[in-house]
Amino acid sequence: MADEQNRPSHHTLSNPDNLALFKRCVSYFLPYKAHIVVATVFMVLGGLCDAGIAWLVKPALDDIFINKQTTALLLIPVAYLVVTTLKAGAKLLQNYLMQLAGMRVLEVLRDEMYNKIIMMPIRFYEGAQVGMLMSRITNDVTSIRNSLPALVMLVRQIISLVSLACVVFYQNWKLAFWAVIVLPLAFFPFIYFGRRMRKLSRKGNVMVADITSLLQEVLSGIRVVKAFSAEQKERARFDRENRRLLRLSMKSILAGEFSSSVMEIVGALGVGIVIWIGGMQVIDGESTPGTFFSFVTALVLMYDPVKKLSNSNLNIQAALAGAERVFGILDDENLGVEKGGDRPMEASFRELRFERVRFAYPDGTLALDDVSFTIRAGERLAIVGPSGAGKTTFVNLIPRFYDPQAGTISINGHGLEEYDLKSLRGLISMVSQDNFLFNLSVAENITYGLSDVDESRIVEAAKAAYAHGFIAVMPEGYGAIVGERGVKLSGGQKQRLTIARALVKDAPLLILDEATSALDSESERVVQKALENLMKDRTSIVIAHRLSTVIGADRILVMDSGKIVAQGRHEELLDASPLYARLYEMQFSVEASAGKGEGA
Repeated sequence: MADEQNRPSHHTLSNPDNLALFKRCVSYFLPYKAHIVVATVFMVLGGLCDAGIAWLVKPALDDIFINKQTTALLLIPVAYLVVTTLKAGAKLLQNYLMQLAGMRVLEVLRDEMYNKIIMMPIRFYEGAQVGMLMSRITNDVTSIRNSLPALVMLVRQIISLVSLACVVFYQNWKLAFWAVIVLPLAFFPFIYFGRRMRKLSRKGNVMVADITSLLQEVLSGIRVVKAFSAEQKERARFDRENRRLLRLSMKSILAGEFSSSVMEIVGALGVGIVIWIGGMQVIDGESTPGTFFSFVTALVLMYDPVKKLSNSNLNIQAALAGAERVFGILDDENLGVEKGGDRPMEASFRELRFERVRFAYPDGTLALDDVSFTIRAGERLAIVGPSGAGKTTFVNLIPRFYDPQAGTISINGHGLEEYDLKSLRGLISMVSQDNFLFNLSVAENITYGLSDVDESRIVEAAKAAYAHGFIAVMPEGYGAIVGERGVKLSGGQKQRLTIARALVKDAPLLILDEATSALDSESERVVQKALENLMKDRTSIVIAHRLSTVIGADRILVMDSGKIVAQGRHEELLDASPLYARLYEMQFSVEASAGKGEGA
């Protein structure tokens, strides 16, 4: 994030990089060019109406108040009402059409951002903050929506400015010269505060992402926060970030207000000069009061678009700051989405083969080193070893959450990279210790990722997972919402729902990654029975922290420091593998001690 804050900034639209960035923003509005063209027509009409209102001041004063013409008394109020109504209607339609185009662009951009982010490989999420990604999809994308409307507003103010300038020069070109001589002063706040706002907007986007990340992290880990009585610490951390954002926000507000105030002063200077010179012309009889006040009205109206030009520029700079971050993800070639091959997965599973597989994490940590093994259809394979031995990394390579740096992994004789990803992952059911549930109903969690699942099949899977009992007593049964991450359920209940989910998927290859490690003894016994039902007639790879659960496996792989150091059945390994024997002895002692404690 520091890199984002320190990145060199280019502050004006004339800069080639900014121009390309702005063109990229505008390209999203092109499908809605009909809306924009019609809005532009109404925008031009509104600008001309400003000039019309200023022009009507002259006949109103001269013909009504000085010459006392009754015809003018009837026509000018009607004309003023018509022009004002046209201006109001044009402004309404212009703003509606531009906002409609903007909201549709917002929808498209959010879809593109979400579609790219959700298709990223697992390693991307390990290095990215969830809150930062959320901020880019919500806050930064919203700023791009305002880019073209801000430009249109810029054009509208220019049109108003030009049309009013025509009125001013038509009424009194000599006086107009003195009025516009101060206009160059208006470009100082336009340029300076535009640069300032771009820089502050970029920093503000980063800070909003930081706060979003903090909120997501704390609220997701609220149980840990409560368990360690860390509420005050987290309040202090949030207050610190919130105060930083407040200070930056106030700097942005101050920059905008300074810009507006300087424009007001420039306008007042111009009007003051005009009143002094124009008043002398009226006193000397060189001009009529109507001409003078028509001139002043046009001049006052003309300074308003000049002031709004600065505001539009500030909005454009804020939009470009957001666009940098959004397109930084959409256009980054290093952030490639997951890609699979073209081969569909065969209907039946025959074998999975690892051949001299090596895998290291980006930080250089070696997780697997020269791993080779084969598992055939119907076999139950267990993987054991001390913490950090590489067991979970081992199984995460099978659905291609990661790809190895060396060696090959194949299913039915074809490398995993040849298979279509959806097809490959459809072959596999995974149940892990992270029994994640969505804030959906029980039935929707069981059938997650599937469609058109019969209710009878859901109930059958729940019964086989020993989940039907607790589901049936819930007030809404299978329609009950389980809460975020399944917060309304116990650990054992959540795990049984994930087992039911795997049963409904009915994939031939099953991976169990320490599926009972987070459960108490009673819940583990129930879940273990559910797992037995799940493993029936399936090829299974089981990582277990309790060796008693894998004693009956057809084959056990013993891993240590990323290598397979031994393999065989339980009885064979007790004699052939000192590591396995030590692990078993340690766990047998722990379970025996726990049993005595329960008996007491």
